[in-house]
Amino acid sequence: MTKQMPAVRGKLIPKAPLSPYTWFRVGGEADWLFLPADCDDLQWFLQNLDSAIPVTVLGVGSNVIVRDGGIEGVVIRLMGKAFSAIEISNDQILAGAGTLDSLVAKTAAKFGLGGLEFFAGIPGTIGGALTMNAGCYGRETKDVLINARALDYSGKLHVFDNADFGFTYRHNAIEEPMIWLEARFQGTPETQAEVTERMEAITKRRETTQPIREKTGGSTFKNPEGKSAWQCVDDAGWRGKLWGGAMFSQLHANFMINAENATASDLESLGEAVRAEVLKGQDIDLQWEIKRIGRL
Repeated sequence: MTKQMPAVRGKLIPKAPLSPYTWFRVGGEADWLFLPADCDDLQWFLQNLDSAIPVTVLGVGSNVIVRDGGIEGVVIRLMGKAFSAIEISNDQILAGAGTLDSLVAKTAAKFGLGGLEFFAGIPGTIGGALTMNAGCYGRETKDVLINARALDYSGKLHVFDNADFGFTYRHNAIEEPMIWLEARFQGTPETQAEVTERMEAITKRRETTQPIREKTGGSTFKNPEGKSAWQCVDDAGWRGKLWGGAMFSQLHANFMINAENATASDLESLGEAVRAEVLKGQDIDLQWEIKRIGRL
């Protein structure tokens, strides 16, 4: 890419390998990788970036496959203290978009605020939670969100209340792409011991039922109506079946893993093969929960 990039205070890296930034550890290069110093640096960059240059936002990389051909344009990743601060006030939690969901849960427990324990079971950041209404074990982001701040791709600041999101299962209805900056959540005062006990139960359940120490991306497919995605994959005989270097975990059949130096193509083609077989055999159209981005 020959177009000139705006001057920034953060890091702007050309031809940056993206595999280290994803949990699957696969994928090609970004034409440019931008790690902003803070919100002002990010806003300046967006306001001065040539609008013809594509922008992609990458969170902690826990539910994404970056394709082997890499990503055109600039990839933005929010890292560091400027995007991961947490503040507690009046039973509310303000968290930066780059904050790990699990850290929000732990902080809430420390201050005796209930209702956010489910975040301990989500391997992502607050920005991702806002994008896909992340949830588990009966609770979702929509149940605790008050409001959130974001920048659009032109650098304009927006504030969204919970109702503005139009949350549904693993989806929000905000039409224009946004880069989330921070979110405010409502907690429920309880004893620290009560909240911690529930949070630890969620963590233990996740550790015993999911391959969290593998190179994985979390749940591969959304649950179809009336059935679990893992059951669909299992019924089709794909649990533990190797495809290139990829397979669906023996421990949890809806978790795809990079088992033997898989490529992004291995992972995505495995998912598509499973989708096709489930559609043919069970008449169920499994939908990806993992995002696939970049050039093939």
